Amino acid sequence: MGDVSCRTATEADLPAVAALLADDSIGQGRESAADMAPYRTAFRAMAAQGGNDLYVAVDDAGGIVGCFQLTLIPGVSLMGAVRAQIEGVRIASAARGTGLGEQMIRWAVDRAREEGAALVQLTSDLRRADAIRFYERLGFVHSHAGMKLPLN
Repeated sequence: MGDVSCRTATEADLPAVAALLADDSIGQGRESAADMAPYRTAFRAMAAQGGNDLYVAVDDAGGIVGCFQLTLIPGVSLMGAVRAQIEGVRIASAARGTGLGEQMIRWAVDRAREEGAALVQLTSDLRRADAIRFYERLGFVHSHAGMKLPLN
């Protein structure tokens, strides 16, 4: 893969991001680029909140080949530490295995550090064994058990 850079996403990038989110066996069942309204609503809410940004990885031809969300979470634990949460990491299927994922995560970690975060956290669906191995290779450790309660 040629040169790739990360930048803050714009609303115009949302169709490409939705397509990336739907581009795997898990995402196919919960994402759809056919209706952009929920993505636009979420994007606008993130922008209004601040400290909750969507990023895209763009190749040298201008194509979007990856995405992730980085959220800064102020808290009182850890003596008032700011945590950075990485979510929605996706790489275009044609770009998988090229090192782009590592490049994106390292960029996100650097960005979190620049913003004063004390730690970076993420979750990965347990069905994504390859992704879990990938994050472990980058230094992430299983330190907590994640739990979710669907509300819809």
